[in-house]
Amino acid sequence: MAKWTVDTNHSEVQFKVKHLVISTVTGTFNKFSAELEAEKEDFTDAKISFSADIDSIDTNNEQRDAHLKSDDFFNAEKFPQMTFKSSSLEKSNGKYILKGDLTIRNITKPVVLDVELGGVATDPYGQTKAGFEAVGKINRKEFGLMWSAVTEAGGVVVSDEVKILLNIQFVKQN
Repeated sequence: MAKWTVDTNHSEVQFKVKHLVISTVTGTFNKFSAELEAEKEDFTDAKISFSADIDSIDTNNEQRDAHLKSDDFFNAEKFPQMTFKSSSLEKSNGKYILKGDLTIRNITKPVVLDVELGGVATDPYGQTKAGFEAVGKINRKEFGLMWSAVTEAGGVVVSDEVKILLNIQFVKQN
């Protein structure tokens, strides 16, 4: 069984949320970890685990980040981690479907991510690396991120749908 760990210097964990339904706010988690274990070279037997430090959330706006860390959203003090544990990685038409359980605020729900394997390569230092891009959507309210506001005209301030974008590079451990 080959074990792989995330190369955080070459990986990104992002989310995108519509603001006022007219523009998109992008956020990142700056501190995260991930592991992958697989025997098959095509990774179809992979077991993947991931966690992100909620306190590392960054939307390029300190006031908004503080609001996201508050009990209106993630409650970073009480629930410091967001986690994911895979249940399957299936290959279909050259792409992958990753299924697993996402936990936010101690609420666990199944999620499905579309995954693309960028490839496997050896870096100049002799390390074997594998790159993946994963995208998906969740409804934030299903995970207890309930804050909501409406504009004077009746528009939604923050959409319920959140896009997840992961660019993860794993390093094979010897």
